[in-house]
Amino acid sequence: MSRAGWLRAAVLGANDGIISVSSLVIGVAAASADTNDLLIAGIAGLVAGAMSMAAGEYVSVSSQADLENADLAREQKELIEDPEFELQELADIYVGRGVEPTLAREIAKQMMAKDALGVHAREELGISELTTARPLQAALASAGAFSLGAALPVLSILLLPQDIFVPASSALSVLLLGLLGALAARVGGAPPLKPALRIMFWGAAAMGCTALIGSFFGVQA
Repeated sequence: MSRAGWLRAAVLGANDGIISVSSLVIGVAAASADTNDLLIAGIAGLVAGAMSMAAGEYVSVSSQADLENADLAREQKELIEDPEFELQELADIYVGRGVEPTLAREIAKQMMAKDALGVHAREELGISELTTARPLQAALASAGAFSLGAALPVLSILLLPQDIFVPASSALSVLLLGLLGALAARVGGAPPLKPALRIMFWGAAAMGCTALIGSFFGVQA
């Protein structure tokens, strides 16, 4: 994955952390919980969310890796059983890209002589060293990005006065979501305003819903 792709994925993971844990602690705060309760809820949400993100990403990317390995095994078998067909298949790929047929076949021969499976993996299957699935790396990156985003609402519990915690934490979280949304859009080459407003709206909606639920149970207590 390119650097831009990794950065965009990290920003999206951080957005998840902000929305999830901010919504959790704001809901608990709206139920008139004290600082200790908020800290417990925030830290538990951070740990649970990070582990959930890591597990989900590991399972998903592991499945992708299994598919890639199966494709490579099948390709290796085809190279052994019918190398001439595989040579022509590779040459046809180059012809499709605009290379003259005779030259395309010669290029295919030279490429296959060096690393037949590697070149077919890249050209036919789209698998390369840069794009190959790495489950553990993906899991750690996902958990780290989520934790980084979730750290803000946890820290806000310690830094903001409890009497203004709900509106102040909500405002800070929504503002940061907008900044991160704009950054993700900029990295992806899109105009930043619309994505920033979209993530701010849904973040505010999530926090508003949990605040209403917390207030309801706080009144009932």
